[in-house]
Amino acid sequence: MSWTGVYLDPDCSDYTVRILWDGGTVIGSGRHSGRGAGSASATVPANAGVGGHRVTARPVCAATSNPSDSFTVTPRPTTTTTAPPVTTTTTAPVTTTTTTRPPTTTTTTRPTTTTTTTTTTTTDSSAPATSTTVTPYDGDGALTLDKDNIQPGDPLTATGTGCDPGSPVRLSALGEDVGTAIANDSGTFSTRVEFTMIQPGRHVIRADCGVVLVGSVDVALTSSTGGSSSTLVVLVFFVLVGAILVRRQFAGLFAKRG
Repeated sequence: MSWTGVYLDPDCSDYTVRILWDGGTVIGSGRHSGRGAGSASATVPANAGVGGHRVTARPVCAATSNPSDSFTVTPRPTTTTTAPPVTTTTTAPVTTTTTTRPPTTTTTTRPTTTTTTTTTTTTDSSAPATSTTVTPYDGDGALTLDKDNIQPGDPLTATGTGCDPGSPVRLSALGEDVGTAIANDSGTFSTRVEFTMIQPGRHVIRADCGVVLVGSVDVALTSSTGGSSSTLVVLVFFVLVGAILVRRQFAGLFAKRG
């Protein structure tokens, strides 16, 4: 603020001027120029009420007057601050799918070996053929041979039970194949047994058809010793007769010459 027309006491040495708010509170200060004028600065009190107030410039020394003026305090403008909208972002949880495979169970089935025992009785080849049933040690399969013993050229039939239905059947003896067949739906088969080489003695026959069935048969060779001996005796007889006749003829011939 500034003023004019105010004169100080000629003996005044302090030209300070105080600024008063409503005649009481000092809110600023300034200096007088000595020529009836001056200026000062002041701050409106923070607790000043809204409305008119009196601001007075009062010199420290005696002066012709204390200039004053009115000041109006206006209300502060109301500022409304709108908060920004709140945006909520929802993140869906991550779904983890775990696939568990069922455990794999491996079952190993060993082939069943059925061992059979055959009791064979040697009889004359002219005796009627008997059927021998082979009983396995384990399981319910069996191998049946229609003869206990045979001679070279005799037919032999093998019948088996307890095989895997529809499985191929391989018959072997002494390491050689002697017959083949296919098991029917009930696991039964029947086939001829044919030996490629005849050897006297007992032959063990194995039938492999998913299980192993075992049977045996005796092979006997026909003896021809009696027939050969008779033939030999007849030949010797004729040779001796011929020798006697020849000797007599030579003896008669020498007698005539003498």
